Amino acid sequence: MSEAIAAGAPPLAVLSRPRAPLALPLLAGGLLLSLLASAMTGPVALPPAQVAGILAAQFGIETGITYTPMQAGVLMEVRLPRLVLAVLVGFGMALAGAAMQGLFRNPLADPGIVGVSSGAALGAVGWIVLAGQIPLLGALGGWLGAYALPAFAFLGGLLTTLVIYRLAGIGRPEAQTFMLLLAGVAISALTGAATGLLTYIANDEQLRSITFWTMGSLGNAGWEQIPVLLLLMLPTTLGLFALYRLLDALLLGETVAGHLGFDMRRARPLLVVLTALMVGTAVSMTGIIGFIGLMAPHIARLIVGPGHRRLLPAAALIGALLLVVGDMVARTLASPAEIPIGILTALVGGPFFLFLLLSRRVGP
Repeated sequence: MSEAIAAGAPPLAVLSRPRAPLALPLLAGGLLLSLLASAMTGPVALPPAQVAGILAAQFGIETGITYTPMQAGVLMEVRLPRLVLAVLVGFGMALAGAAMQGLFRNPLADPGIVGVSSGAALGAVGWIVLAGQIPLLGALGGWLGAYALPAFAFLGGLLTTLVIYRLAGIGRPEAQTFMLLLAGVAISALTGAATGLLTYIANDEQLRSITFWTMGSLGNAGWEQIPVLLLLMLPTTLGLFALYRLLDALLLGETVAGHLGFDMRRARPLLVVLTALMVGTAVSMTGIIGFIGLMAPHIARLIVGPGHRRLLPAAALIGALLLVVGDMVARTLASPAEIPIGILTALVGGPFFLFLLLSRRVGP
């Protein structure tokens, strides 16, 4: 253990020290303000009073605030489900990114960069194209119902996570960063080729869906997606929060974590499955939205420190905040057209990733 600490890994006692005690309430407040700003923004004007009046009316509370049926319809059927979806997906992607960085012991790990998101998207695209052509898949889809698409996205994310984990652990410990990045490039290339093949054999309707999955968008948000997303994300979120001590111990290395009493033969696969399920679920609803899982944990680490007890919720709140603000910008920057949110996050996250890469002086 002393060797791990000397190598730069923080001891567990340091990780437990509180930093910025008001960070989580302030982040939650910032998220609420961003939700209000996004609900007000768009072609149909929705001042704060009208937003409050419409929401109060849903609970049978009379406020005397007047609003038109169009304003109520826009808020309740268009903007609000989109905002809820943005919060849940941003929350999940950032939480998965923080867990992956702890699992790989690498701050450059991100579901998009290392290929997990593209693997999940391949699973979703494969289901879209092949479900109607392979009777077994069609029967499976009839049994799974609304969970078929998230299930195949999860399967794609799980397989790629397992492959990347194996590849990233090969060779010297100092070479893990290179192996992680190289594995991500290879996985992204393979899944991209497979997605291209599926695109080639897809029909026009399937092509529109494939475009949605590969570019990322919240444009198809609806209330029917929210229960499915919550049902899949809630146990995964609780599971990752419950493993914060394991993630702290992994900062000292897997050997030290084992000496501290963690059963790595069980804990490692559990972390892999939970992160893959979280990423697969998010991607199945919105397509590939990259770099949220990279940026949010880094920002959270600067605010609350490396201890995962506070890092995980802080990163999740920041991820939700980033995606809500990003979606608001995507809807308004080229209005009345809409920029796919995946493109916008890549434009911001790409330079962020390069900055991290150069600051670590990764090189031969």
